[in-house]
This record gives sequence, structure tokens and C-alpha cells, in this order.
Amino acid sequence: MDSKMIQIVEVGPRDGLQNEKRIWRIDERIRLINLLSECGFAEIEVGSFVSPQWVPQMADTDAVFNEIIRNKNTRYSILVPNAKGMELAISNNVQDISIFTAASEAFTQKNINCSIDESFNRFTPIIQSAKEHGIRVRGYVSCVVACPFSGDISSADVASVADRLYQLGCSEISLGDTIGKGTPESIDRMIQSVSERVPVSKLAIHCHDTYGTATANIDAALNAGIQTIDSAITGLGGCPYGGENAKGNVATEKILDLLEQRNYSHNLDRKKIEFAANFVREIQAISSPPIF
Repeated sequence: MDSKMIQIVEVGPRDGLQNEKRIWRIDERIRLINLLSECGFAEIEVGSFVSPQWVPQMADTDAVFNEIIRNKNTRYSILVPNAKGMELAISNNVQDISIFTAASEAFTQKNINCSIDESFNRFTPIIQSAKEHGIRVRGYVSCVVACPFSGDISSADVASVADRLYQLGCSEISLGDTIGKGTPESIDRMIQSVSERVPVSKLAIHCHDTYGTATANIDAALNAGIQTIDSAITGLGGCPYGGENAKGNVATEKILDLLEQRNYSHNLDRKKIEFAANFVREIQAISSPPIF
């Protein structure tokens, strides 16, 4: 990969919509993804195969996945939390999945009701099955700087979890500042620690813009060698189990501005990004009460 070429993973249809109060209809989700498919993303997260009881916004993800119009240059991934989700992925011919854990024991317990070690016990058969079916696996690590329940997280703990995911067979590890507490210094320090155990080319950065610092933190990540960024169109959503401060994925539009200011190359089409963003705002306006 060109050292100046940055890839963008659009997480709005999954990580964004899962935290929207209004549940988007299937046709609205399909329309959003079809618009995003024209924008030049390396990957689009379509949704997750999680129980609708826990995340009702992600119900019918299989129907969405099977109806979208695909761009041959874009990967379409599904988040898979367990063996049942993996069965759905295989039966729907999903070629890219993601799994998730955290560098915080408290967050893992709150989010998926198990310890970090137990989460890896769940992932091992999923990744083995993915290997058998030629499915690419992306790993998410939440709380790489701080946890809403237990405070600051050590970079060594992040590196340990990221390395375990890499050793299991994840082709890319996304490092998530879940509550947006990162600073350029803490992000750089964390990436330096992780990259001692996982090649930086296998890492991605996933910042929430809780305090308006995500672009500065992502800039630091780029300076540290990161070449893949997660973002969400219009800054949609965040983790529903991350506490009040978890809201606010960094907006894809902000990332586009940053890359162009820093003279990085990318494959995004600004006009098509704006078109997709306008669609999101139109849908959100439907569920928002008028202001008098």
C-alpha cells in the first residue's frame, strides 16, 4: 500500500445505526448502503448478526445484506458475536466478518457478559470456521485508552489483546477509543505499544468524537503509521453499552477534510459522500420533532 494512501472503513450502517433511537426500516438501510457503495470505501459494515432482543436496530441484517448493490472494489462485512451469528454468515455467503472484545474487563462484562478470556474462547471456533470457509476476519478492541466503568487502560493491556486477536488469525485489528478520552499523546503511545506486537499495517484506528478531539487523535495515528481509519457518515451512533460518553463516531466528512489537509491520498468521492450524508439527515429529520 502507498504510504500516503489511506483506506476508510465506513461503520455507519452498523456501529452508527445500532445506537439510533429510531429503528431504520430495511429499505432505508439498503438505500444508505447503496449510496455509500458509490463513495469509494475500502469496506462498509453492513450490520451485525446479533440478537434483535439486545440490539433491535440490527434486526433483519441478513435481508439487508442480500439486497444491497455491491461495488467490486468494496468489502461488505458483518459483525458476528457468536457461533449462531457465524452460522448466519456462512449461510448468507458473507466473505468478511468482524469480532469484538475490549482491553477492559469491566467493559467486556457489561458489553458481552463475559471476561476477556471467555470472549476469546468464543472467538476461537468462529475464526477456525472462518478459515475453513475462506472468510476474512477483522478484530475490534474497545476501550484502548479509557473505559467508562474502570477508567484509564494501559497500553500494555491493549497490546496484549490486539496480539491475541492477531495470533488467532485476524487480518486487521481496529483500535477503538470508545469514550473519546484519547489525546494525540495517548493515542500515539498506545499505537507504539501495540505495533511492537502487531505490524502497524494490520492496525486501524476507530475514534469517537465525544469531546471534539477525534480528528487530532486520528492525525496522531496517521503520524504513527496507521493507514486505515474507521468512520461513520455524519458521525452516526456509537456503542449502546459504552455509557453516556460513548456517543459520537467520528464523521466520515471530517476524515475526508483531514486527509485532504494533510495531503494524504484516498479513494473517496466528496460529492457522493455529501449525497449520502444528506440522505442520513433526511431520515433523521423524519423521527425528529419539529422545533417551534
